[in-house]
Amino acid sequence: MDILKDPRMISLNNKRVAILATDGFEESELHEPREALLQAGAFVDLIAPEAGAIKGWKDGDWSHIEQADRAVADVKADDYDALVLPGGVMNPDTLRMNADAVKFVRAFFDQHKPVAAICHGPWLLVEADVVRGRRLTSYPSLRTDLTNAGALWVDAEVVVDNGLITSRSPKDLPAFTAKLVEEIAEGIHQD
Repeated sequence: MDILKDPRMISLNNKRVAILATDGFEESELHEPREALLQAGAFVDLIAPEAGAIKGWKDGDWSHIEQADRAVADVKADDYDALVLPGGVMNPDTLRMNADAVKFVRAFFDQHKPVAAICHGPWLLVEADVVRGRRLTSYPSLRTDLTNAGALWVDAEVVVDNGLITSRSPKDLPAFTAKLVEEIAEGIHQD
């Protein structure tokens, strides 16, 4: 069995991963990737505009409260091996208006580290100006935004472009989390 074909066989021991989210994150798009990362042995920090409680969103209503470990203004991409951006409409829309969040996202691309964004998460990538010339996917309503920002948008379950992992919606989570673990195990992606 090829270890990269089965994410359960990949070890992410000693890898540190940041998940950037705020109120309105899509519950499954935070929980499932985090669980896959933890099972692979990664250390995961939940980063938000402020440390403390943030509320999830599920099936059109507020859901679980999560505790953010650290505030985005207090962290650096240097401290992490990868970044995960869950969706939900409110979550990335709020984060893309936060200068510290945008700077944090851009730094991962400057350092060629893996970044994974699902559903509406790529809105943050547009704001960070890191999609030009990249092939990616998202929730279909972001197609025009991404295309206008210079991305090549495709309708696919999961798309990987030089360490950037993207998927369309919660239904794509199994493929998204598998590629997320695989890309983090591969590490830095130089051009």
